[in-house]
Amino acid sequence: MDWIERFADVVVRAGVNVQPGQGVVLNTDTAHLEIARAVVEAAYAAGAAWVEPIWSDGPMRRSEVDHASLEQLRASRPWALARTREWGEQGAAWITLVGDADPHVLDGADPAKASARRVEESSVRRDAVMGKLRWTAVGAPNPGWAAQVFGEPDLERLWLAVGTAMRLDQADPVAAWQQRAATLAERGAALDALDLTEVRYRGEGSDLTVGLIPGCHWTGGGMVDDAGIAYMPNIPTEEVFTSPDRHRAEGTLRVTKPLVLAGHLVTGLRLTFEGGRIVSVAADEGAEIVEAQLATDEGARYLGEVSLVDRDSRIAKAGIVFHNTLFDENAACHVAWGQSFPFAIPGGVAMSQEQRTALGLNTSGVHTDVVVGGEGMTVTGTGPKGTVDIIRDDEWVLE
Repeated sequence: MDWIERFADVVVRAGVNVQPGQGVVLNTDTAHLEIARAVVEAAYAAGAAWVEPIWSDGPMRRSEVDHASLEQLRASRPWALARTREWGEQGAAWITLVGDADPHVLDGADPAKASARRVEESSVRRDAVMGKLRWTAVGAPNPGWAAQVFGEPDLERLWLAVGTAMRLDQADPVAAWQQRAATLAERGAALDALDLTEVRYRGEGSDLTVGLIPGCHWTGGGMVDDAGIAYMPNIPTEEVFTSPDRHRAEGTLRVTKPLVLAGHLVTGLRLTFEGGRIVSVAADEGAEIVEAQLATDEGARYLGEVSLVDRDSRIAKAGIVFHNTLFDENAACHVAWGQSFPFAIPGGVAMSQEQRTALGLNTSGVHTDVVVGGEGMTVTGTGPKGTVDIIRDDEWVLE
């Protein structure tokens, strides 16, 4: 089976749904060269007017972290801001290929510098991809990623796991994703109908209640842009999610899967929330890199997303820790600290930052998903109709 050709077709047709005459921005690592070439070919075959690859590279990133100052790593670049704004005005499609070729490339680096972000650039890019561009992020298999998952660089085995999770094993993968997206959209509609005011996550080591913004919208499966063109921001996706009220989160969470953050492995992560804010961080390994990211800006310590995933997920059924947030977050329920999704609120994309903040949406230069679900996880929702079970022992039970 030609995994790479099928992968590229799904990314272009189901992911960003490239239209004739549209420009495409491709963010990719040098380790993804063969896959990137296939994506470029598929994009042009779909009618793209141009494709602009933006390359990253682990060793080059390490050089930057080692030698640039913290101020330089945080300073925005006018040309980068102008470029992103122009792509947004043109309505380009935005594809990001992820998958660490060397997850240890930043081992021993200064946590503050490894976590540094160009906040203004992140803000402009976020506003573009969440307001004007169709975008998708997809994991690209490579030997380094395979070694992290299996202990050896078995690329064929990783392709089998990724291909199954991405439904590349189906006769028509694009149609398979359209069907799955419809199921997730139905779940989102069922949640919207409840007008929930809060959700509660309960499992071993976790008991967290999160308040919701009145009228918030639950998104599942995919999205539709202003022109009515459907796309899928993440592939694979098995979640239904929204953005909560940043001021309303109380309790504790136990993160149930390892997290790779700024090139560092975080295991056994435990968080305590008060008044919406993360006030305590503990971990078996990597607590310092989490603390460094939470210090990035004021919004980093508040939630920007709550998400619901059950054991029906293909990633959950695989029983593999992918060490890749895009995949692992779709194995079970998760939350994210940092930036909220403006589209979670009706009219939110067109609102000013001040209006979004007044409603309870969070603003940050980071958005980090952590898995909190799995076996034993129960999620309830409370609203005008009382409290209802949504997920019971990791199984979706809401009708």
